[in-house]
Amino acid sequence: MSPVTEKLTDALYGLGWTTVKKLPERTAVALGRTIADVAWKRRGKGVLRLEANYARVVPDASPARLAELSKAGMRSYMRYWMESFRLPAWSKDRIRNGFTPQDLHYLTEGMEAGNGVIIALPHLGNWDLAGAWVTTKLDTPFTTVQERQKPESLYDRFVAYRSGLGMEVLPHTGGSAFGTLARRLRAGGLVCLVADRDLSASGVEVKFFGETARMPAGPAALAQQTGAQLLPVTLWYDDSPVMRGRVHPPVEVPETGTRAEKTAAMTQALADAFATGIAEHPQDWHMLQRLWLADLDPAKAPGGRVDEPGGRADEGTP
Repeated sequence: MSPVTEKLTDALYGLGWTTVKKLPERTAVALGRTIADVAWKRRGKGVLRLEANYARVVPDASPARLAELSKAGMRSYMRYWMESFRLPAWSKDRIRNGFTPQDLHYLTEGMEAGNGVIIALPHLGNWDLAGAWVTTKLDTPFTTVQERQKPESLYDRFVAYRSGLGMEVLPHTGGSAFGTLARRLRAGGLVCLVADRDLSASGVEVKFFGETARMPAGPAALAQQTGAQLLPVTLWYDDSPVMRGRVHPPVEVPETGTRAEKTAAMTQALADAFATGIAEHPQDWHMLQRLWLADLDPAKAPGGRVDEPGGRADEGTP
C-alpha cells in the first residue's frame, strides 16, 4: 500500500467514526445498503473472491444463486461496518438489546468455573457488537489482539475504538501477545479471538468444507497451556435490527497425543463448528480474501503469483 493510499484509507475510516456514527440508524442502514449494492455491481476483486468462497460453502449453487449470495454478503458486510462506525455512539441499552445469543450457559458456566474462557469466532456477523454486548450486558471485560496496520494511525484508531467498547487490545507482534493472553486466562479471565484465517507458517491445516485451509493454532494452544475452556461462537443477522448468535459446546483437549496432535484435533473441531454456522448463514461470512490453500498456491494463480486482495483491517489472532 502506497503512502498516499495509506493516508486515504486512514481518512476514510476516520470519516466513518466521526460522521457515520452521528447518522440516524435508518439513514445509516440505507447508506450501507447503497454502498454495498454499488460495490457489488462493480464486480471487483473482493466481490469475485466472496463468490468463489461461497461456491465452496454452497457447492451446488448456480451462478445466479452465487450472485444472489454475494449481493446479500456485501449488504451484510456493510451492515457490519455501519454498526461498527456507530457502536461508540450507541447507548448501553441499545447494545444490550442489539444481540441475542443461544446457549449462553456454556460461557457463563465456563466463567464461573474460574479457569478462564477462550471464545473463538469466524468472520461472521459483527464480532465487535458481540464483544460490546459481553462487556455491557454481562459486565465482563475481555482481552483480544489487533493486527498492526499501516499507517500506524489506522492501527491506533482500531485500538481506541475497541478499547472504548471495554476491550483490552494487545498488538499482534511476535509471541508477546500469547504470553499476556495466557496470564489473563490463568487469572480466570476471558479472551476473544477471530480465528478462521491464518496465512502464517504457524497455522494449522484443517479440512474446511471438504478442502484444506489454514487456521491459527493460538486458541487450541492457549487452552492446552492454561486449562481454559475453548468455546466456538457463530453469529448471524436476520431481518431485524438484532444480531443473533450461538455459543457452541466446548472443544475438549484430547486425552492422548502429542501437543501438536492435540492442537491439530482441536483446531479441526473449531473449523467444524465454524463451518456449521457458515453453512447455515453463508451471506454473513465476510471472507473477501483467499482462504483455501488451493487458492493460495502460486502455481495455480494467474501468471504464477498470488494476487491477494488486501487483508481485513480488523484481523488479528495469535
